Amino acid sequence: MDFSIRVIRADEWEKARELRLTALRDPVAHLAFLDTYEAAVGRPDDFWRERAEGASESGDGNARQFVAEASDGSWVGTILVLVERPSDELRFGEPAKVVQTHIVAVYVRPEVRGTGVTEALFRAGVEWSWSIPVSVERVRLYVHEENARAAAFYRRFGFVASGARVAVPGHDTAMEVEYELRRA
Repeated sequence: MDFSIRVIRADEWEKARELRLTALRDPVAHLAFLDTYEAAVGRPDDFWRERAEGASESGDGNARQFVAEASDGSWVGTILVLVERPSDELRFGEPAKVVQTHIVAVYVRPEVRGTGVTEALFRAGVEWSWSIPVSVERVRLYVHEENARAAAFYRRFGFVASGARVAVPGHDTAMEVEYELRRA
């Protein structure tokens, strides 16, 4: 499959929304995302505009959304990388003890899974993490304990379980496992 990886532009909020809504309808969305289609579809356009602006090249530098764009211009995958500092408000998981990035909102359309798109998105996200002006010490992500497919990919890419686990919001027993990739 021919595709390129790039950062979204702020004016592409509608495409970003469409891909996110598609991701939230995936059969394993309940394991992969802490959001639901029902909640996301009702958000106003301003929410999507601000989200795209913040994760674009013109944003504040605290997030980047990368997309895999097919040769026909369609988006076939995405990854969002958030910068976290010890002084930041906690979004999810354990508070940051060091400057780090946090990979969230990973999605690749089913028809292109296994073609290298996911690997290319992760390479872009990790390379950006190591290149930003603050000294990022690690890249982290969380994976639902029952999402074996995602956990296997993260391990193949080089992530290792850090030992941290957090409860899935709204569930009595389900847990998210933290994986990390440390700067060499």
